[in-house]
Amino acid sequence: MVTYVDEPDKVRAALSPLRRKLLAHLREPASASSLAEVVGEPRQKINYHLRALEAAGLVELVEERQRRGCVERIMRARPGVVIDPTVMGEFTQIQDQYAAGHLVGVAAATVRDVGRMQVKADEAGKRLLTFTLEAEVRFAAPGDVHDFTDELTAAVRAVVEKYDSEQGRPYRLVAFGHPGVAS
Repeated sequence: MVTYVDEPDKVRAALSPLRRKLLAHLREPASASSLAEVVGEPRQKINYHLRALEAAGLVELVEERQRRGCVERIMRARPGVVIDPTVMGEFTQIQDQYAAGHLVGVAAATVRDVGRMQVKADEAGKRLLTFTLEAEVRFAAPGDVHDFTDELTAAVRAVVEKYDSEQGRPYRLVAFGHPGVAS
């Protein structure tokens, strides 16, 4: 299950260091009391932040238990939270095509868009036609990355011009590169 967060107030609710820490701990269900012990903050403060995260739709109630005459609420982080990168633009200005943050934003937008289209295609009993290109390249010098990107951009533009048709169905092509993961 994927939860799309596309409202700035909901994103803002998750930005504080304490709330990010709570979200990390809430991958497994926990109560405010147990979280207070783990993060070293008063239970009341944790409760306040949990309510804000719940109101933003970032955490959910798993169960309520009677404990010492009170109701203990067991919470967990909502699974599959994807933050709409266009919303993140309000909080950060990343325009550098060579910045990792820009890559993450473009990848997140792609996941969001394709995920939404896949749901609609499934509901309609249709197949979503997509394509993926993958390659690995080793650069001799760090500056070669920029030269490669410029040449690849020019080559892609030429192919796009050849096949682009105003009457056709639009497709979005995203190419990105990142260091390979050491195995």
